[in-house]
Amino acid sequence: MSESVEQVEINPLDELASVITTEVSNHIQSISNAFGELTVHTTGDDIVALMRFLHDDNRTQFISFIDICGVDYPGNEKRFEVVYHLLSPKHNTRIRVKLLTDEETPVPSITGIYPGADWFEREAYDMYGILFTGHPDLRRILTDYGFDGHPLRKDFPLTGYVEVRYDDEAKRVVYEPVELRQEFRDFDYESPWEGANYILPGVARCRIDGIRAIRFIWTRRDRVRRLFYASHGSDSSRNGMRTRGTGGKMRVGERGRGAVNETR
Repeated sequence: MSESVEQVEINPLDELASVITTEVSNHIQSISNAFGELTVHTTGDDIVALMRFLHDDNRTQFISFIDICGVDYPGNEKRFEVVYHLLSPKHNTRIRVKLLTDEETPVPSITGIYPGADWFEREAYDMYGILFTGHPDLRRILTDYGFDGHPLRKDFPLTGYVEVRYDDEAKRVVYEPVELRQEFRDFDYESPWEGANYILPGVARCRIDGIRAIRFIWTRRDRVRRLFYASHGSDSSRNGMRTRGTGGKMRVGERGRGAVNETR
Protein backbone atom coordinates (compact mmCIF):
# COMPACT_ATOMS: atom_id res chain seq x y z
CA MET A 1 0.00 0.00 0.00
CA SER A 2 1.21 3.45 -0.81
CA GLU A 3 0.85 5.99 1.92
CA SER A 4 -0.65 9.34 0.93
CA VAL A 5 1.33 12.34 2.09
CA GLU A 6 -0.80 15.26 3.12
CA GLN A 7 0.74 18.57 2.13
CA VAL A 8 0.22 21.40 4.56
CA GLU A 9 0.23 24.90 3.05
CA ILE A 10 2.32 27.33 5.07
CA ASN A 11 1.11 30.88 5.43
CA PRO A 12 3.83 33.22 4.06
CA LEU A 13 3.20 35.72 6.88
CA ASP A 14 3.61 33.01 9.52
CA GLU A 15 6.85 31.95 7.86
CA LEU A 16 8.07 35.55 7.80
CA ALA A 17 7.13 35.99 11.45
CA SER A 18 9.13 32.87 12.29
CA VAL A 19 12.19 34.24 10.47
CA ILE A 20 11.99 37.59 12.26
CA THR A 21 11.48 35.96 15.65
CA THR A 22 14.43 33.64 15.12
CA GLU A 23 16.92 36.16 13.75
CA VAL A 24 16.16 39.40 15.62
CA SER A 25 14.25 38.31 18.71
CA ASN A 26 16.36 40.68 20.84
CA HIS A 27 15.17 43.67 18.77
CA ILE A 28 11.42 43.09 18.95
CA GLN A 29 8.91 43.10 21.78
CA SER A 30 6.12 41.18 20.07
CA ILE A 31 4.89 40.12 16.64
CA SER A 32 1.34 39.37 15.55
CA ASN A 33 -0.46 38.22 12.42
CA ALA A 34 -4.03 39.50 12.42
CA PHE A 35 -6.44 40.12 9.53
CA GLY A 36 -3.77 39.16 7.01
CA GLU A 37 -1.34 41.82 8.23
CA LEU A 38 1.94 41.32 10.07
CA THR A 39 2.71 43.82 12.85
CA VAL A 40 5.97 44.02 14.77
CA HIS A 41 6.35 45.98 18.02
CA THR A 42 9.80 47.29 18.91
CA THR A 43 11.49 50.13 20.80
CA GLY A 44 13.31 53.27 19.76
CA ASP A 45 16.66 51.75 20.73
CA ASP A 46 16.12 48.76 18.41
CA ILE A 47 14.38 50.38 15.46
CA VAL A 48 17.53 50.91 13.35
CA ALA A 49 18.81 47.35 13.82
CA LEU A 50 15.38 45.90 13.04
CA MET A 51 14.96 48.03 9.93
CA ARG A 52 18.44 47.08 8.76
CA PHE A 53 17.56 43.39 8.99
CA LEU A 54 14.22 43.81 7.22
CA HIS A 55 15.94 45.76 4.44
CA ASP A 56 19.05 43.64 3.88
CA ASP A 57 18.14 40.03 4.65
CA ASN A 58 17.41 37.91 1.57
CA ARG A 59 14.40 36.28 3.25
CA THR A 60 12.70 39.63 3.90
CA GLN A 61 13.98 42.27 1.44
CA PHE A 62 11.66 45.05 2.53
CA ILE A 63 13.46 47.53 0.31
CA SER A 64 10.46 49.75 -0.45
CA PHE A 65 9.56 52.33 2.16
CA ILE A 66 5.86 53.28 2.16
CA ASP A 67 5.34 55.81 4.94
CA ILE A 68 5.62 56.83 8.59
CA CYS A 69 2.60 58.01 10.53
CA GLY A 70 1.89 58.92 14.12
CA VAL A 71 -0.93 58.22 16.57
CA ASP A 72 -1.59 60.34 19.65
CA TYR A 73 -2.83 58.84 22.93
CA PRO A 74 -2.74 61.78 25.37
CA GLY A 75 -3.71 59.63 28.36
CA ASN A 76 -0.70 57.31 28.02
CA GLU A 77 2.70 57.89 29.57
CA LYS A 78 4.22 57.42 26.10
CA ARG A 79 1.56 59.25 24.20
CA PHE A 80 2.90 58.79 20.65
CA GLU A 81 2.90 55.64 18.57
CA VAL A 82 5.20 55.79 15.55
CA VAL A 83 4.07 53.44 12.78
CA TYR A 84 6.27 52.37 9.84
CA HIS A 85 4.97 50.62 6.71
CA LEU A 86 7.30 48.65 4.44
CA LEU A 87 6.88 46.64 1.24
CA SER A 88 8.88 43.73 -0.15
CA PRO A 89 8.39 43.71 -3.95
CA LYS A 90 10.21 40.39 -4.33
CA HIS A 91 7.98 38.53 -1.86
CA ASN A 92 4.92 40.74 -2.46
CA THR A 93 4.56 41.23 1.29
CA ARG A 94 3.85 44.19 3.53
CA ILE A 95 4.82 44.69 7.16
CA ARG A 96 4.00 47.20 9.86
CA VAL A 97 6.45 48.20 12.59
CA LYS A 98 5.34 50.12 15.70
CA LEU A 99 7.10 51.78 18.61
CA LEU A 100 6.11 54.08 21.49
CA THR A 101 7.68 57.35 22.54
CA ASP A 102 6.84 60.57 24.38
CA GLU A 103 7.27 64.29 23.77
CA GLU A 104 10.86 64.43 25.01
CA THR A 105 12.36 61.08 23.97
CA PRO A 106 13.68 61.19 20.39
CA VAL A 107 13.49 58.27 17.97
CA PRO A 108 16.57 57.32 15.88
CA SER A 109 16.13 58.30 12.25
CA ILE A 110 16.06 55.56 9.59
CA THR A 111 17.03 57.87 6.73
CA GLY A 112 20.39 56.10 6.54
CA ILE A 113 18.53 52.91 5.51
CA TYR A 114 15.51 54.41 3.75
CA PRO A 115 16.35 57.84 2.29
CA GLY A 116 12.68 58.22 1.39
CA ALA A 117 11.83 58.48 5.10
CA ASP A 118 13.29 62.00 5.18
CA TRP A 119 10.12 63.99 4.50
CA PHE A 120 7.90 61.53 6.40
CA GLU A 121 9.91 62.02 9.58
CA ARG A 122 9.70 65.78 9.07
CA GLU A 123 5.93 65.46 8.72
CA ALA A 124 5.66 63.41 11.92
CA TYR A 125 7.70 66.08 13.69
CA ASP A 126 5.59 68.90 12.24
CA MET A 127 2.17 67.34 12.93
CA TYR A 128 2.87 65.58 16.26
CA GLY A 129 6.14 66.98 17.59
CA ILE A 130 7.86 63.56 17.47
CA LEU A 131 11.63 64.09 17.61
CA PHE A 132 14.11 62.15 15.47
CA THR A 133 17.85 61.98 16.09
CA GLY A 134 20.26 61.69 13.21
CA HIS A 135 17.91 63.34 10.74
CA PRO A 136 19.75 65.51 8.22
CA ASP A 137 17.22 68.37 8.24
CA LEU A 138 14.52 68.06 10.91
CA ARG A 139 12.25 71.09 10.46
CA ARG A 140 8.63 71.80 9.66
CA ILE A 141 7.35 70.77 6.26
CA LEU A 142 3.59 71.44 6.14
CA THR A 143 3.09 74.40 8.46
CA ASP A 144 4.86 77.74 8.55
CA TYR A 145 8.18 78.13 10.36
CA GLY A 146 6.63 80.33 13.04
CA PHE A 147 3.69 78.00 13.62
CA ASP A 148 2.81 77.46 17.28
CA GLY A 149 2.05 73.87 18.31
CA HIS A 150 1.46 70.63 16.42
CA PRO A 151 -1.92 70.38 14.66
CA LEU A 152 -2.59 66.62 14.86
CA ARG A 153 -2.19 66.37 18.61
CA LYS A 154 -5.54 65.71 20.22
CA ASP A 155 -5.06 68.53 22.72
CA PHE A 156 -4.50 71.07 19.94
CA PRO A 157 -7.47 73.49 19.64
CA LEU A 158 -9.57 73.10 16.51
CA THR A 159 -9.38 76.82 15.77
CA GLY A 160 -5.63 77.06 16.26
CA TYR A 161 -4.00 80.06 17.90
CA VAL A 162 -3.51 82.54 15.06
CA GLU A 163 -5.01 83.24 11.66
CA VAL A 164 -3.18 84.40 8.56
CA ARG A 165 -4.25 87.04 6.06
CA TYR A 166 -2.66 89.31 3.50
CA ASP A 167 -2.57 92.96 4.54
CA ASP A 168 -2.97 95.11 1.45
CA GLU A 169 -1.67 98.21 3.24
CA ALA A 170 1.42 96.53 4.68
CA LYS A 171 1.87 94.49 1.47
CA ARG A 172 2.69 91.36 3.43
CA VAL A 173 1.16 88.40 5.21
CA VAL A 174 0.25 89.16 8.82
CA TYR A 175 -0.60 86.93 11.77
CA GLU A 176 -3.44 87.82 14.09
CA PRO A 177 -5.19 86.12 17.01
CA VAL A 178 -8.08 83.92 15.94
CA GLU A 179 -11.37 85.81 15.77
CA LEU A 180 -14.50 83.71 15.27
CA ARG A 181 -17.08 85.50 13.15
CA GLN A 182 -19.87 83.31 14.51
CA GLU A 183 -20.39 80.71 17.17
CA PHE A 184 -19.91 77.03 16.45
CA ARG A 185 -22.98 75.56 14.86
CA ASP A 186 -24.89 72.66 16.33
CA PHE A 187 -25.95 69.81 14.07
CA ASP A 188 -28.99 67.65 14.78
CA TYR A 189 -27.90 64.81 12.39
CA GLU A 190 -31.54 64.14 11.51
CA SER A 191 -32.64 62.72 8.20
CA PRO A 192 -33.35 65.42 5.62
CA TRP A 193 -36.29 63.36 4.34
CA GLU A 194 -37.96 63.19 7.75
CA GLY A 195 -37.38 66.85 8.51
CA ALA A 196 -36.21 68.62 11.62
CA ASN A 197 -38.34 68.78 14.74
CA TYR A 198 -38.10 72.59 14.86
CA ILE A 199 -39.10 75.41 12.52
CA LEU A 200 -36.30 76.48 10.23
CA PRO A 201 -35.64 80.21 9.65
CA GLY A 202 -37.69 81.55 6.73
CA VAL A 203 -39.97 78.50 6.62
CA ALA A 204 -43.48 78.48 8.07
CA ARG A 205 -45.53 75.33 8.34
CA CYS A 206 -49.27 75.31 8.01
CA ARG A 207 -52.13 72.95 7.29
CA ILE A 208 -54.71 73.44 4.58
CA ASP A 209 -57.78 71.24 5.10
CA GLY A 210 -55.72 68.57 6.80
CA ILE A 211 -53.00 68.58 4.15
CA ARG A 212 -49.60 69.54 5.45
CA ALA A 213 -47.85 72.18 3.41
CA ILE A 214 -44.64 74.16 3.56
CA ARG A 215 -44.72 77.84 2.75
CA PHE A 216 -41.59 79.48 1.54
CA ILE A 217 -41.42 83.25 1.76
CA TRP A 218 -38.80 85.28 0.02
CA THR A 219 -38.41 88.81 -1.31
CA ARG A 220 -37.56 89.64 -4.88
CA ARG A 221 -37.73 93.08 -6.49
CA ASP A 222 -39.39 94.49 -3.36
CA ARG A 223 -42.32 92.10 -3.74
CA VAL A 224 -43.21 89.27 -1.40
CA ARG A 225 -44.20 86.09 -3.19
CA ARG A 226 -45.73 83.08 -1.56
CA LEU A 227 -45.52 79.61 -2.99
CA PHE A 228 -47.54 76.74 -1.53
CA TYR A 229 -46.50 73.14 -2.00
CA ALA A 230 -49.03 70.51 -0.98
CA SER A 231 -47.37 67.31 0.16
CA HIS A 232 -49.99 65.04 -1.48
CA GLY A 233 -53.35 64.94 -3.15
CA SER A 234 -52.90 67.38 -6.03
CA ASP A 235 -53.88 67.23 -9.70
CA SER A 236 -51.86 69.27 -12.13
CA SER A 237 -52.27 70.24 -15.73
CA ARG A 238 -50.28 72.25 -18.18
CA ASN A 239 -52.00 75.59 -17.68
CA GLY A 240 -53.17 75.32 -14.09
CA MET A 241 -53.27 73.28 -10.87
CA ARG A 242 -56.40 72.30 -8.95
CA THR A 243 -55.92 71.12 -5.35
CA ARG A 244 -58.23 68.48 -3.95
CA GLY A 245 -60.10 69.32 -0.79
CA THR A 246 -59.01 72.95 -0.77
CA GLY A 247 -61.61 74.44 -3.09
CA GLY A 248 -58.87 76.55 -4.53
CA LYS A 249 -57.21 76.90 -7.89
CA MET A 250 -53.45 77.22 -8.39
CA ARG A 251 -52.50 79.30 -11.42
CA VAL A 252 -48.91 79.49 -12.58
CA GLY A 253 -47.73 83.05 -13.06
CA GLU A 254 -46.10 84.51 -16.11
CA ARG A 255 -43.05 82.62 -17.36
CA GLY A 256 -43.33 80.19 -14.49
CA ARG A 257 -41.89 82.65 -11.97
CA GLY A 258 -44.37 81.86 -9.25
CA ALA A 259 -47.82 80.66 -8.37
CA VAL A 260 -50.87 82.58 -7.23
CA ASN A 261 -53.55 80.96 -5.05
CA GLU A 262 -57.09 82.00 -5.93
CA THR A 263 -59.85 80.98 -3.50
CA ARG A 264 -63.33 80.63 -4.84
